[in-house]
Amino acid sequence: MTASKLKPHTGRVAWVTGSTSGIGWAVARQLASEGATIALHGRESASEKTEMLLAELHSLGSKHQIKARYYALDLADSAAIAPLARRIAIDLGPVDILVNNAGMQHVQSVLDFPPEKWAALLAVNLSAPFHTIQSCAPAMLARGWGRVINMASVSGLVGVAHKPAYVASKHGLLGLTKSVALEFATTPVTCNAICPGWVLTPLVQTQIDALAEREGLDEATARARLLGAKQPSQAFVTVEQVASLASYLASDNAAQVRGAQWTIDGGFTAA
Repeated sequence: MTASKLKPHTGRVAWVTGSTSGIGWAVARQLASEGATIALHGRESASEKTEMLLAELHSLGSKHQIKARYYALDLADSAAIAPLARRIAIDLGPVDILVNNAGMQHVQSVLDFPPEKWAALLAVNLSAPFHTIQSCAPAMLARGWGRVINMASVSGLVGVAHKPAYVASKHGLLGLTKSVALEFATTPVTCNAICPGWVLTPLVQTQIDALAEREGLDEATARARLLGAKQPSQAFVTVEQVASLASYLASDNAAQVRGAQWTIDGGFTAA
């Protein structure tokens, strides 16, 4: 079996936004384990934590050396996105696999929702993917291969009370996904979205802890309460499951998956 079969993403450069924890880190780790060079990204400056993450990515290389670098940028700064894409291309090579994972959340009634929170969520959750795609797609088209994967949400498919900016941004991200997919439909560049339900990430664990404290519940009961409302399987999606789906969408086998909004939600949207 050839190295390319063993490592399906060998030779590819992947930029995963928001990849120092949760789903983004799982995706970065999965792609690295399958041979990709990784542009790791977060808002914070390089630190001992990011060095540890890079060391773990490098350790996945075995015989094939994995390259990875960390890049810090607040994606709300839209003017800085294209320069960062150019820097990644100089350091690692042009981006082949773009995973728009970075996101923000704020829960509050639309009546009281702070306008600055609205602007911040749309900037990171929706405008930043537009700018990263605009920055990376020309080189993909020129080289004749590319994958854009937008991390949306079931909240991009259904409405959720008290999350006006998040829901609006994720609905918008699915619209962006479809538009880009159709524009590139006759090219070897694809664009798709993943729509997770409840995924057990540090952010969701915080919601579980808050629910437990607010209602005097133990953790198991709080988890069941959270799942019971929306996830018929009564089980959390794991970050590894989302990462495996992202890896498939980044592969040659997914060449004709275009404009998909792929749910991984324990039956949430089937109900």
